[in-house]
Amino acid sequence: MCFALSDLVKSQGLARVSGNGIYLGVDYKTENPPNGRKSVRIHSQKSFTHGLFIADITHMPGSIPGVWPAFWMFGPDWPFSGEIDIIEGVNTQTHNGMYLHTGPGCIVNNEGSDQSTLQIGDDCNAPGGCGQITSRSQNYGNGFNSVKGGVYATEWTSEYIAVWFFQRGSVPSDIRTGHPDPTSWGPAAARFNGGDGCHLDDHFKEHRIVFDTTFCGDWAGSPGIWDSNPETAALGDCKTYIASNPSHLREAYWLIKSIEIYQKPRG
Repeated sequence: MCFALSDLVKSQGLARVSGNGIYLGVDYKTENPPNGRKSVRIHSQKSFTHGLFIADITHMPGSIPGVWPAFWMFGPDWPFSGEIDIIEGVNTQTHNGMYLHTGPGCIVNNEGSDQSTLQIGDDCNAPGGCGQITSRSQNYGNGFNSVKGGVYATEWTSEYIAVWFFQRGSVPSDIRTGHPDPTSWGPAAARFNGGDGCHLDDHFKEHRIVFDTTFCGDWAGSPGIWDSNPETAALGDCKTYIASNPSHLREAYWLIKSIEIYQKPRG
């Protein structure tokens, strides 16, 4: 799989390829930038329908006020070709949220998810979508970085979309040897089953893979979200905080060690 990093992005120090992987950062030096704070969004040049997507990530943006990181997939004509959010959260969040977004007519169930995962709605109709939030704090933000990350594996079939997370020292040997077998991994962190309530192939197709880091926006900076969190409410409004506190964003970066994609031959 190929991501293209522009010369401009590289020259500004926002992205680079090193022996440790792909670094995707933000501007954490400029105070009150006149045209907004710079960050990076990359997407795959190829699109995919179905597959097993395995991302080894060493570092992700921390649990930082005003920061909205996401590792996700989406298709054309959003939301009618679907969206799969593999890692997503905002502000000081400590637990990962996994979501699906579609047009009308997609109701899923979470049978096969880890029992500790909290389901947030079963109707995937955008913009709210259907979500599941994990109970473990080492798969997102500061907790994720404290254990040096790990591996997110996402399996997308006609019947279900499932996401697993493995900490650095607990990655299954079949993944490490390049022969992944999801049937041996146990319950997923989140599993979204289609069936009569949602024919997944009608709602999910031709997805590109995306990594990005957004500032504020209509989720992290929404008054209903920002003001309801005592930690962020005490900081004034989101945009002003992000503009005037660049040094607080030093940890708002991705370090992606590898992404492997497995697809069954057609026919």
